[in-house]
Amino acid sequence: MCGTCGCDDEGGGGMGGGTRISVPHDHDVPTRGHVQGDMPLLNGHTHTDSHTHPEGVQREATGDTITLEQKVLAKNEVVAERNRVWLADQGIVAVNLMSSPGAGKTTLLERTIRDFAGRRPVAVIEGDQETMLDADRIKRAGCAVVQVNTGAGCHLDAQMMHGALAALSPEAGSLILVENVGNLVCPALFDLGERSKVVIISVTEGTDKPLKYPYMFAAADLVIINKIDLLPYVDFEADRCEKYARSVNPNVRVLTVSATTGEGVNHWYDWVAEQFEA
Repeated sequence: MCGTCGCDDEGGGGMGGGTRISVPHDHDVPTRGHVQGDMPLLNGHTHTDSHTHPEGVQREATGDTITLEQKVLAKNEVVAERNRVWLADQGIVAVNLMSSPGAGKTTLLERTIRDFAGRRPVAVIEGDQETMLDADRIKRAGCAVVQVNTGAGCHLDAQMMHGALAALSPEAGSLILVENVGNLVCPALFDLGERSKVVIISVTEGTDKPLKYPYMFAAADLVIINKIDLLPYVDFEADRCEKYARSVNPNVRVLTVSATTGEGVNHWYDWVAEQFEA
């Protein structure tokens, strides 16, 4: 068991014994099934040895930083690159949404699915340690969805992404929205083969989150400050939070939205359109 992030071979993480990929209100989908088209098959590669952290996690002398040895992520990078090539060949844009629990990822997904109806095919990969609750919500919003339950694992990885894509068989030209496990640490370290990384922070969290979790914000292509409808009722400074985010990532885009009321979401949709143009 990794004392840093809680991932292990036995109970979760990678494509080990604890990971399940399921379609809501349907049958469980084999995690190593064939993919339609030319998506590369990984011949039963389970990724369990590269996912576990104990041998690869070390605390530096200062005790302030946790570093993962290169070998821990090496196999993940190979699978991520295969995912990226396949997605690009299909003209599919995959966006990895990351946040702490309760920041509003699922609510933003539901609104995006409804507003994108008729514009472009959308599919969702839901990541949670347990339950099908969010996948059921996404399905009710009218979208194809696959749930990845990681067990004790605290993040999705490239092999899980591969299995989820196999289950989804998305249309060419689709938008794939990945809702990662709620966690502001480990998801930043694991490339899925996605086009872009998005960090969502809500105004009910601290203004200084970018400073406390710099690796997550440094990895982001976009930061969304959500729940701005609650600004009159909480102690949160959006401008200062944006300043902090840019202090660790000078080029990051920052948007302010309310997934509940819809305020500012058109700027999010414009950003998504730019990913296809790019």
